[in-house]
Amino acid sequence: MSSAPPFIRALRPKQWAKNVLLALAPLAAGVLLQPQVLLEVVLGIVAFSLTSSGGYIVNDLLDIDSDRLHPKKRFRPIPSGEFPTAIAWPTAIVLLVVPAGVAALLGYYLFAGVLIAYVIIQLSYCIWLKHQPVIDILIVASGFVLRAIAGAALVGVPVTQWFLLVISSGSLFMVAGKRYSEKVESVGKEEAHTRKTLNLYSLGYLRFVWTVAATLTMLSYGLWAFDLNGGTSIGSIASVFPFGAALLLYAYDIERGEAASPEDVVLKDVRLLVCGAIWAGLFLLSVLARQYGWQLPSL
Repeated sequence: MSSAPPFIRALRPKQWAKNVLLALAPLAAGVLLQPQVLLEVVLGIVAFSLTSSGGYIVNDLLDIDSDRLHPKKRFRPIPSGEFPTAIAWPTAIVLLVVPAGVAALLGYYLFAGVLIAYVIIQLSYCIWLKHQPVIDILIVASGFVLRAIAGAALVGVPVTQWFLLVISSGSLFMVAGKRYSEKVESVGKEEAHTRKTLNLYSLGYLRFVWTVAATLTMLSYGLWAFDLNGGTSIGSIASVFPFGAALLLYAYDIERGEAASPEDVVLKDVRLLVCGAIWAGLFLLSVLARQYGWQLPSL
């Protein structure tokens, strides 16, 4: 992205990969492949991507002074001066307001409400909450959860307790792992070049959080998979294995301090992508079997 225009780079398009979480609820409900639903999900991903980009711009604007001292962040379009603040502020406001407004005008009121909640939480994070230890991790994790809920709100499918448990614990796992990797990277560096809250965490505490979150994620998903189709379908039970493999592979990246940018880890690790594709196929097959009464091999 280094050759892209400053405006595009300020939107942080690499971060948009996480917005595929909007597809999880429709996938779990077995309706994702319906043309109308698929179109709605794609448009929802676009809307959430634009809204989240507005939050990234606001964060860069508020941190502009400290980012100019950072060895990497100083090259971002806003702190470097490539994207002037006089243009960045109105751009951020438009991105934060317009997607939710358009969604409401089109009748997607629940989805618009989720977008508004996301905006409020993100602004609170940028202004104050990102400086509060523990709270900052929970707030960032909530962004992943809201993305998943947004997908359910968009197409009107229910959210089960299993779905919320897996998404919530999985989000905490990724965010705590991100902070752990950032902490590993910050060792030996000047305080001004790291997040303020990182200095309040120990590696032991962050390892404890992501380990507990990973355990809860695996247990929650395992129980969910066994609950599908009465716990007898090979498809749902088999999906536990690629899911667990992906979890272990990502934990390996965390432990090595290489998960500071989750989107880079996911997009560059072929093993993770393969595990994800196998899991999605098995899980979708199990959901469709339950929905249409297909007789899959059972245990």
